[in-house]
Amino acid sequence: MARLALHYQKEIVPALRRDLGLKNVMQVPRIQKVVVNVGIGKRTKEADHLKKVSELLERITGQKPSPRPSRISIAGFKMREGMVVGVRVTIRGPRMYDFLERLTTMVFPRIRDFRGISVKGFDGRGNYSWGMTEVNAFPEATPEDIELGQPLEITVVTNACTNVAGERLLRALGFPFNDTLIK
Repeated sequence: MARLALHYQKEIVPALRRDLGLKNVMQVPRIQKVVVNVGIGKRTKEADHLKKVSELLERITGQKPSPRPSRISIAGFKMREGMVVGVRVTIRGPRMYDFLERLTTMVFPRIRDFRGISVKGFDGRGNYSWGMTEVNAFPEATPEDIELGQPLEITVVTNACTNVAGERLLRALGFPFNDTLIK
């Protein structure tokens, strides 16, 4: 079992239960999945670019990404229905906890001029989303990957019902929120 999963079970669950005033252990918020998404942008017709982005996402997450086709046609963007416009990975279980541990202990500290992540990324139901433009902060990224210029969109899906419960869960897991960020 991952260190972060053990830390969650032994220390975070009792603390959150006490802080949130929950009567049952099953009411304590937990992470259900992490979704990492990469949009391809203007380079949708380049099959080689899609392959490189998929390989990068596979190295970062440890899981093969699935292609995401467009649902509608938009003539202004020269995009047809069914064209692959991005790739996505959904991580669950022990691999999810490993990814989150690497994110909080290795990736965030490696980002240049990092002052924390904004608290404004919550959706009202305890789920948190943010984007990362610095792919080179991941240890698995190579200098060739930096030239791809593809930002990652990461979503942490929780079973928390409110933003407050979701934020407390993510803070307890080590997410470096910066309350002073203004956007």
